[in-house]
Amino acid sequence: MPNPLACLTPVLELLAENLKILPATGGAVEELQHPEVDEIEDVLINREIGEITDFAETPTPSLRSLYRPTPPLFRKDRHLFRFFVDGSLRTYYLATGVEGRRSFPIQLAQVGAAAMERDAEGRVRCLQCQHRILLLVPTREHGLSDTLWQKLERLRIPGVFEPVDIIKKTSLTPREPAEDDLRNRAGGIARHRMHQLEIDLIAHTDAQRNENSWLILDGAVKLDDFIAAPYLIGVAKSFRKDPQFRFGGHSSARRDITSILAGLEFAHRTAAFSAYDGKVAFWYVRLRPQEELDYPLMGVVKVELPRPDGSPVDAELADTLSRALVAERNVTPYGRDRRWHCHLYPIYLAEQTIKNRFYSSQVLLGAIRWPRLAQWQDEEAIL
Repeated sequence: MPNPLACLTPVLELLAENLKILPATGGAVEELQHPEVDEIEDVLINREIGEITDFAETPTPSLRSLYRPTPPLFRKDRHLFRFFVDGSLRTYYLATGVEGRRSFPIQLAQVGAAAMERDAEGRVRCLQCQHRILLLVPTREHGLSDTLWQKLERLRIPGVFEPVDIIKKTSLTPREPAEDDLRNRAGGIARHRMHQLEIDLIAHTDAQRNENSWLILDGAVKLDDFIAAPYLIGVAKSFRKDPQFRFGGHSSARRDITSILAGLEFAHRTAAFSAYDGKVAFWYVRLRPQEELDYPLMGVVKVELPRPDGSPVDAELADTLSRALVAERNVTPYGRDRRWHCHLYPIYLAEQTIKNRFYSSQVLLGAIRWPRLAQWQDEEAIL
């Protein structure tokens, strides 16, 4: 059977010829991702949002009218959400590379995104799926020389494989690179590339979205820039827990997110709040009764709605979107995921579609075989 990852062979050979390679045990090790990563991502993407001081809906609510009922709006009554986009990734530590006096991690990632479409009968199908293999390495003073990086880029296969320089700054890697954080930084770069695939898939649905055909994106509506696409919401299952909400000049008007969500009843939403000078309206929706769950923030999703012109969202529109979201939660993969309490089933299907198209860990790790070159054998014999 031919090697499905034969594209990696010349990459490994090039690196082995020009670097001293200290392989991971067994050739490669998968780095496990946990749901908390999504919360860290929300902190990084929305790091400018620390204190919320404005509402973003009309009529303007108050602290006395902070919650609104959103009973389920089922598909047979109004089929609002037609498209669902999600991404997934797996990262692997391959080796430590040594060039000159520089040592650095060499990592690999599978990233993918899927767009799902649901028809009027409720059948969900994959509209489009994209998948990439990424080699994650630092360059220049932190890693590969310019000469070796240029050779590596020549091995790029569009749509299949590409090397990625992890030194670049993105919304998920906003700080300057540091030698002791390169391995974590590679994970942020891989997630950023995954989100770029999601944005590409959103564009493929532009002509099909309208006021009766909305798209749900798993996560935030801001990456490096805002996703200004109409008829789209971002829904985050995990979100930052430290924002402070202050309306009015009195300290008694200050609330933290836990106190706000503790008072949020099942099938209700909070008022919409303003972020980024009104360019994003966001609110929280409770999908499950609190008595079913372990703590107040479980069963709650954060909803983000792009408002490129800075206008507030109409309360009735926010109600309708929230009601349709509550109806989406009924089929739940309980026990299959720690985030079962806030899953939207079509998003879950999108995630499974991507993961099923990934190469298995056994296949990928089996394809990583570093050449053992005579020059390093001779050096080791001398030592």
